[in-house]
Amino acid sequence: MGFSKNFLWGGATAANQCEGAYLEDGKGLSTADLLLGGDVKTPRTFCPEIMEGRFYPSHMGTDFYHRYKEDIALLAEMGFKCFRTSINWARIYPNGDEEEPNELGLKFYDDLFDECHKYGIEPIVTLCHYEIPWGIVKKYGGFYSRETIDLFVKYAVTCFKRYKNKVKYWLTFNEINGGTIDKGRYNGLGLVEPEDLARKEPVSKFDLIDNPQHRFEALHNEFVASAKAVIEAHKINPDFMVGNMICHINWYPLTCSPLDELAAQEKDMMFNDFCGDVMVNGVYNTVGLKKLENDGIDLSFITEEDKEILKAGKVDMYTFSYYMSNCISVDPNAKAIDGNLSGGMKNPYLEVSDWGWQIDPKGLKWTLLKLASRYPGVPLMVVENGFGAVDKVEEDGSIHDPYRIEYLRKHIQAMKEAVDAGAPLIAYTMWGPIDIVSMGTGEFYKRYGFVYVDRHDDGTGDFSRKKKDSFYWYKKVIETNGEDLD
Repeated sequence: MGFSKNFLWGGATAANQCEGAYLEDGKGLSTADLLLGGDVKTPRTFCPEIMEGRFYPSHMGTDFYHRYKEDIALLAEMGFKCFRTSINWARIYPNGDEEEPNELGLKFYDDLFDECHKYGIEPIVTLCHYEIPWGIVKKYGGFYSRETIDLFVKYAVTCFKRYKNKVKYWLTFNEINGGTIDKGRYNGLGLVEPEDLARKEPVSKFDLIDNPQHRFEALHNEFVASAKAVIEAHKINPDFMVGNMICHINWYPLTCSPLDELAAQEKDMMFNDFCGDVMVNGVYNTVGLKKLENDGIDLSFITEEDKEILKAGKVDMYTFSYYMSNCISVDPNAKAIDGNLSGGMKNPYLEVSDWGWQIDPKGLKWTLLKLASRYPGVPLMVVENGFGAVDKVEEDGSIHDPYRIEYLRKHIQAMKEAVDAGAPLIAYTMWGPIDIVSMGTGEFYKRYGFVYVDRHDDGTGDFSRKKKDSFYWYKKVIETNGEDLD
């Protein structure tokens, strides 16, 4: 059967990883602007004040803010049907709590969406993609404060009204389930404890203080903020399709031991399904809540009024990122491996990327069929899937990236198999069609794109764009609606 004739082929990016212009036209500081670069062995570091003479990758990104017309034209040349991007909250409300929005920020996204429509490209827009106004973090404590719920809803409503006739597909929070683990407290929740706000020297963002009670309260507040935004979105335009966004990682038991199986079941529930159930079904997973209680989390912050809001603000579609799978085991001697947001145990049947992410195309099929079964009738979008690698520019300017083509070919084939088996998949936006700053490591060295950007980790480069071999391959994939993957 294959993909539907209206299937949305495209790519995805995020404002903080490509736009640059970090204080231009009235934009305020965001959480992403305070992160220095790192690499596969060196975590990104944080300091609550901008330090002179240090390299902040997001400050210039890949200069999309000034080059968006050139970039959208490249996407159009590939035949993109859709383009997932994000609005930088601090570009609209610089400190997060202004009475009126920043008109220059609003106009930039007007122009960007107009440029997309010029080529028949449908925008898919994330409202909060690892970028929270720094003013909200300092003044309110990020999403730990209930006040931030209202600030987010005000921002969301501003965007819904302004782009009512330009954007149909909206996502509220990027990879919201990152808040279930300590690594997600900064990027996703804007959660910085007072002791870390008082720091004068940089510290690894992974070494920031983690208070699980605060983290799960902040995550709950994001659920409520998302639900309220969905309710308002449907009032403004009933045709809006609003989705969640989950970082979906498959968790396989490392062995057939029942203990490994139980560990994998619990990990899958708490990392993947805990957040998905709240946003799609409008209710908390009761087993997940009991797990939190057993871990010492006081759940009194979940009010009856909040429960009603969650029921009323269910999302219209389930969207997710998929890069890899992990194994889990109760064996303390099992070999560990790194990954996106969360590491796990080494799967002996899988190869890994240079950044230690396990490559598992069949896991994407597994995920799609699981989601189709768990949330019957809910449209699915794969809104991130890609391969970070080192790309070499040859003397003649060509860039050969067969490793990226092979990765994407196998994942698209897995999607096709899932669609044929009944998964209601409506869109695929591979991650980073034009090279961007890696959020995880802050590198330019780790490249995802079909288009190479001349920008490097020492701050050099003229931002010029070059097409890779994968550019022409993906163009053919779209032309044939996923039939020709050779």
